[in-house]
Parts: sequence; structure tokens; C-alpha cells
Amino acid sequence: MAGMADKATFAEQAIPYMGSLYSAALRMTRNGPDAEDLVQETYLKAYRAFGSFQEGTNLKSWLYKILTNTFINSYRARRRRPVESDMDDIEDLYLYRRLGGLEAAAAGRSAEETVLEGISEGEVKAAVESLPEQFRLAVVLADVEGFSYKEIAEILDVPMGTVMSRLHRGRRALQKALHPYAREHRLVSPADVAN
Repeated sequence: MAGMADKATFAEQAIPYMGSLYSAALRMTRNGPDAEDLVQETYLKAYRAFGSFQEGTNLKSWLYKILTNTFINSYRARRRRPVESDMDDIEDLYLYRRLGGLEAAAAGRSAEETVLEGISEGEVKAAVESLPEQFRLAVVLADVEGFSYKEIAEILDVPMGTVMSRLHRGRRALQKALHPYAREHRLVSPADVAN
């Protein structure tokens, strides 16, 4: 009967995260069908491994670690579908409102975040999608999902300094990608060009 209890506990605790895991999967895979496959595979792996999950530890972080590892080990190697446009349907506003990052906001607003506020959602989305994968993962986990540097280090299995570096470089790359739009809309002066 322990198996049945585990099954009920898993469903009760893990299913509420499905929506946010799907959003993250969409940012990683960049198309809906692959994101659905990735989430299904993540939940299957999590269900099978749930016996090893320690009660009281961070279930959300554990699920994201499985999601990220599954993406890195499987999906990255076999991008088989063209990018689809259905990202527009999936809570995109959430990304843009959070893009500055929780920790950056707490530490004081940076030039990057100030610039991002005045830029259209489509332009920001395209810039995020164009980031190199390791920077995109860091930006998604920090600025969309709100994980701390420490949690991201555990999810990606890299040192915290690496997370901070990737996040800094990812945000700088976003700023550079978006700078022409910012200049065009007079959100920054030509002298503010990103280095």
C-alpha cells in the first residue's frame, strides 16, 4: 500500500507545478510539442524517482532539476521541429514582467532592467530565444522562475559563481540585443550603448 500512498502524494504535491514547468520547458525547447514531451518525460522520471525524494526539501527545485537535466541530455541533441509561434499563447507577459530578476530588483535596478521596461514583449521574447542555451537557461530559471543563485547552481549542477557569470552575461546579451529598439524608442541616449 505504500506505493499507492506515494502515488497520491506525488500527484498532490507535484501536479500544481505543471503549468510553470511547461512555461520553462517552452523557453528551453522553443516549441509547444517538444515542451509537452519534455514535461511528460520530467513527470514520468519524477514519479519513478519519487521514493528517493526527501520530504521537506524543495520539491519545485527537484522537479526543475529533472526538467533541466532531461532537456540537456535529450532534447538539445534532437531538435527536430521548427520553432512554432504558439509561444504567444503561453503566459508570455509573465516573462517580461519578471525579466529584471528578483535578486537584481532587490539589489537596485540596473540599466538593463530600466531599458527592458519600455520595449515591446515580442522584441524581448525574440531576444531571450536568441540567447545561447547556457545563458538562456540561467535567465529563465532566475528571471522567469525566480530561483535563487544557490537553487540554480543545484538545478544546473554548476558552481554558484558560474550561475552568476552566466546570468550576468545573459542579461548583458539581452541588453545588447535590445539596444537598437531602445534607441529607436528613445528609451536610452546614443551615448548609453552597451559595452
